[in-house]
Amino acid sequence: MNKNNPSVLASSWHSLKRWRVQVFLITWVAYAAFYFTRKAFSVAKLGIGEDPGFMLEKTMMANLDALYLAAYAIGQFLWGNFSDRFGPRIVVLSGLAISAGAALLMGTYATLPIFASCMIIQGLAQSTGWSGLCKNVSSFFSTGERGRVLGYWSTSYAFGGLVATPFAGWWAYQVYHDWRVAFISSAIVVLVATVLFFFLQRNCPEDVGLPAVEVELEPVSNVVVPRESMWAGLRIVMKNRTVLVLGLAYFMLKPARYAILLWGPVIIYERMPEIGKVASAIVPTSFELAGLVGPILIGIASDKYFGARRVPACVLSLVLLTICLALFVPAMQSGSLYMVVGLLFMMGLTLYGPDSMICGSAAIDFGSKHGAASAAGFVNGCGSVGAVLGGLLPGYFDTITVFLVFTATALLASLMLVPFWNSRPKTVENPQLVSTPTPPVRVSTAS
Repeated sequence: MNKNNPSVLASSWHSLKRWRVQVFLITWVAYAAFYFTRKAFSVAKLGIGEDPGFMLEKTMMANLDALYLAAYAIGQFLWGNFSDRFGPRIVVLSGLAISAGAALLMGTYATLPIFASCMIIQGLAQSTGWSGLCKNVSSFFSTGERGRVLGYWSTSYAFGGLVATPFAGWWAYQVYHDWRVAFISSAIVVLVATVLFFFLQRNCPEDVGLPAVEVELEPVSNVVVPRESMWAGLRIVMKNRTVLVLGLAYFMLKPARYAILLWGPVIIYERMPEIGKVASAIVPTSFELAGLVGPILIGIASDKYFGARRVPACVLSLVLLTICLALFVPAMQSGSLYMVVGLLFMMGLTLYGPDSMICGSAAIDFGSKHGAASAAGFVNGCGSVGAVLGGLLPGYFDTITVFLVFTATALLASLMLVPFWNSRPKTVENPQLVSTPTPPVRVSTAS
């Protein structure tokens, strides 16, 4: 059968559209599901603190969080390479199943050794998600549309974070009145997602008999990762100057996000005690709500207004973030709750956008087809190291100092990216798909 026949090409394109929707949805669900087992411990802490049968002090809970974050950072550097070599399917499926198993174990056996071991396992399992799923999505979408697609897709972690906490809290404290159910209910959600992922996910168009969406203009033989060398992908990524800068910029950006997520209520209450503890816990949610919007806006901007260039949108967003961070402490000192909520929303809008783009579409674009997951894993791993600092700095320094540091690092990250303003990956759509009567996207060219 002639593959250049218009009817054959049209059939291939319609089949690809169906698989695009299916893969987008199942990978979105999978990454959102990871947040249920990720947030289970934070919900369980409320009950553990009052459980005489399991004495776990706050400092030990913080140490367990640090174990998780350290394991998560290490996993980011490892699993991207595995996803490039073996495909996201086997890596992410394993991560989902192991994450659910670790949560079930923590909900069944309350001992410190088991909790410590499971937090390490949980961190390693959770870290399979980002790089593998980003590579999975990117295999079905070309560079010219990947910014907005991954922008919409990145709402998965904002949504998961928003929904997972009340879900686990409701089952644990409203229905069963037992903190252990926070782990068990979350594990069930992840197990359901694992089954759906098994049946609905595929690694790339070629796995379902369709042509690749995109080919490289300048194929480079040394980017093919030899299966006998698990470190080859990471070594190649570390020779890529653009990816290294993205990793460093993400390292400087991530602490601000995690400081607000982990310490937001404390920061608000210390500066504005008159609003009370309940309001102090609610106010920072405006930051996370903006996480549903920021990735979408920056993805659309990078594709439509900057011609698939990721850096300009990131730089402009980071400049706005710098201004918001600089104004945040004065806003709290003014006592204006509306101003604080507004700035938190703007900080979320201007932080989640470049956050998702730097470790998502930008890392995928410049990591090349063969090293996409390794690049995403490396960049996200750098950010995960920064996340550990985000959890530690507010505990050791005052709020003014912390936000001055975050203001400086956001500005520095934006300046570091400026030299890459016009950078584009060297890729072009597959001619077999460009020849269809209704081509999916514009051709993207190298700068």
